[in-house]
Formats: sequence, C-alpha cells, structure tokens
Amino acid sequence: MFSIRLLTVVCAFLIPQMLSAPAHAQQLFRVGGLTCSTGPRVGLVLGSRQEMQCVFLSSVAARQYNYRGTIRRVGLDVGVTRGGTLFWGVFARNSNIGRGTLRGSYVGASGNVALGLGLGANVLVGGSRRTITLQPLSVEGQIGLNLALGISNLVLR
Repeated sequence: MFSIRLLTVVCAFLIPQMLSAPAHAQQLFRVGGLTCSTGPRVGLVLGSRQEMQCVFLSSVAARQYNYRGTIRRVGLDVGVTRGGTLFWGVFARNSNIGRGTLRGSYVGASGNVALGLGLGANVLVGGSRRTITLQPLSVEGQIGLNLALGISNLVLR
C-alpha cells in the first residue's frame, strides 16, 4: 500500500514537469519512433540493468535503423519481470536523421509498476550532443511483479 502511495506522489510530481515540455517541444520536429524490446529483469532494490534491442523507424525518410541499448535504473527497484517493450516518439532540432544519429546517452526519471501486466514511464533527454529528445513519456509494457522509481540512463549504440 505504501509503495502505491509513493508511486502516486512521484507521478504527481512528474506530470507537471512533463506538461511543461510542449513549450520546448515547439522547437523540435517529430522524426520517428524508437521501439525497444527488453529481456528479463531482476530489481536489486537500489537499481537494475537491462539489455535491449531497439529499432528506430524514421517518419521523415521512411527508413529503419537498428540499435543495441542498455538501460540502467538507480533508485527503488524491487521485483522480477519477464521483459517487455518500450516505445518513444523521437524529436530532434531538425529532420536530418541518419544512421547512428540516436547513438549516445540519455538521462531522466523513470517509474513503472507491474502486478502481472505492468506499465511504466521514462522521461529521457540526450543523444548526440543532447540534440535528441525521446518523447517525454514512453509507453512500457511488461509482465511480472515489480515496482521501480528512480533515475534512468539509456545508452544506445
């Protein structure tokens, strides 16, 4: 019960932060979507690490680029999941997106909860010279028993 209240408080804090993003997003172009498949994960109370296979589908050039990724979470992370899928809308300062443009490190806040089927949110900014924004709220689907709140670092290669 306490963990659900904690998640509610964190979401109440993050939602106003995400709603303030559209002012900044007006300067960005939506250039496509990034879908990442994750493997099983075990939360180690203070954090976790997950390998991912990602595909960026460009809406500008109708091309597809593959990436390998690692997402690390630091903070409360308790439980086990079977894996899942994360999706982000990808925004950039211009529409010139090519192979390797998304490579780099992204940092932000994250939270997810799973009791059987689960959902999550990840607010991440970074990439090459911090010019790429992964949609302020990603959609994450997973199966397992887990509660995670903290700071995330996503590295795409």
